[in-house]
Amino acid sequence: MEAAHLILQNGTVVTEFILLGLSSNPEVQLILFGLFLLIYLVALTGNVLILLTISLDSKLHSPMYFFLGNLSVVDIGYTSSTVPKMLMNYVSQDKTISRSVCISQTFFFISFGSIECLLLGVMAYDRYAAICHPLHYNVLMNRRVCASLAVVSWILGMANSGVHASLISLLSFCRDNVIHHFFCDISPLLKLSCSNTQVNKIVVFVQGGIVIVGSFICTLVSYIYIVASILRIRTKDGRLKAFSTCASHLTVVNVFYSTAMLTYVLPSSTYSEVKDQILSVLYGIVAPMLNPIVYSLRNKDVKNALRKVFPSYH
Repeated sequence: MEAAHLILQNGTVVTEFILLGLSSNPEVQLILFGLFLLIYLVALTGNVLILLTISLDSKLHSPMYFFLGNLSVVDIGYTSSTVPKMLMNYVSQDKTISRSVCISQTFFFISFGSIECLLLGVMAYDRYAAICHPLHYNVLMNRRVCASLAVVSWILGMANSGVHASLISLLSFCRDNVIHHFFCDISPLLKLSCSNTQVNKIVVFVQGGIVIVGSFICTLVSYIYIVASILRIRTKDGRLKAFSTCASHLTVVNVFYSTAMLTYVLPSSTYSEVKDQILSVLYGIVAPMLNPIVYSLRNKDVKNALRKVFPSYH
């Protein structure tokens, strides 16, 4: 690692980076290794269980659970794009990552993050259609529409990330190669570059605004109509039943959008290494772990399906 850093002092163009992670203290690194290994295993197990349950129980073959299945696939990819490398770095003396692998990691992390953001907006629209237009729900959210919305979310998410990864690949890195982060995120890479990064910053702000804020507005508008519709329901039980179908989604939305906006939509002048690391852990690692827990604990259909598919489930 020291050799890689010394080469840079002689003016050589960077071909690999050093990921410092969340701490350089060996004892803290050991604790972080155990903590994030546990979180990663919980995230993988939970999302795989959700996928298997939705696939095996015919009662869950509906638009809401179709999108939840997509969300589980995204969450598996989301955590897998950063956590395995971070865990390896905590138990290895070699914390380097090649430039090509670093840019690939950026691409996959932003891809899965963008897709999740778009899917949460689509899921909000699905709840709007179910609660505000129950008689037309099967028409509004038929199989073709659901498949199209999912495919568009995946394509737009990967296209968004492709633009960022392509622009980063054009940058020159010749000053330093030490990334004060646990993965190759956009902001730390722009900070290291010796090229003019103004275009990159504008694209991050504009595309981040379109994807994150656009999806958030779609979600917000959907829930304004949903709340208005729920308030018109005369019985208390009816209102609670209608709201219960949205509670899980609202919980996930609050965690994801709030942290993602603070990271990618705020001006780059507000960038802070510690803040960026904490937020990245929240929306890139903790949120994908919480999603299956939230949906299984707060959703009776999922809990009943889990008991049916896995009799030992409690």
